[in-house]
Amino acid sequence: MTTTTNDPNRALWEAQARGEQLSAWETLGTEPDDVTAEPVETPAGLWLRPPGALAGPVILAIHGGGFVSGSSATHRRMFGHLARSSGVSTFAVDYGLTPEHVFPSQLDIVTAAYQWLHRNGSGPIAVAGDSCGATLALGLAVRAREENLPMPASLLLLSAWTDLDATGSSYDTGSDPFFTRDLVRGLAAGYLAGADPHNPLAAPLHADVCGLPPTYLQVGAEEALLDDSRELARRMRAAGVEVRLDEFPGQVHTFQMAAGRTAVADEAVREAGSWLRSTLVR
Repeated sequence: MTTTTNDPNRALWEAQARGEQLSAWETLGTEPDDVTAEPVETPAGLWLRPPGALAGPVILAIHGGGFVSGSSATHRRMFGHLARSSGVSTFAVDYGLTPEHVFPSQLDIVTAAYQWLHRNGSGPIAVAGDSCGATLALGLAVRAREENLPMPASLLLLSAWTDLDATGSSYDTGSDPFFTRDLVRGLAAGYLAGADPHNPLAAPLHADVCGLPPTYLQVGAEEALLDDSRELARRMRAAGVEVRLDEFPGQVHTFQMAAGRTAVADEAVREAGSWLRSTLVR
């Protein structure tokens, strides 16, 4: 069956819903110009350095994939575009996937990478993540507050997954071709492996958001997880957190992965990069 859309991101999710492999996830976007990639063994990940990168500030980038897939390799292009648009060196961290690795293993790994960046003289540090990468970015910020670690300068959350119970009404609206309640609850169960789905370090919707850093949420207006971002933004505003929420009409989950191939992905990444830079360079 052929795709029903010219949008490569939507086409990928439509193919996934049909049980087909349309294209490799990492090929949705184009190669960003002049961004160098340098593998790191410990902590595992990838440095993405744009031309003329600022000295000091860093973005810690956490990939999505529902805890069952994804890596710094699948997200190298999107995070590379983000590094270029911000002018800031970006470290894309790798972490273990389910079922071999379950909560809190992934959070422990990204926390260790965050502390490694601080120990090696980086700072200030923004944290960016898409989908379950946003789950981990929020968990990292909550843990930093609770354990008196340095707080991230800011959080960039793309198609954030915050409600592991999948209760949002946006699952019943929009045109998301892939992310059903049953699918998302299944991914959550694999990650939690019996842990409490309301644990604030696992499910940020249930976290106390007081004192978290400035946060920018981008979400597709047609995606099933739209209410995850809306409710988080509402709670952050109520708690006095500086928060920005941009909803992109017609877009579904992690549409920014098509950076370099669609105008809307390019616009979103430009906005995200500019915003991140404004939080890192005062």
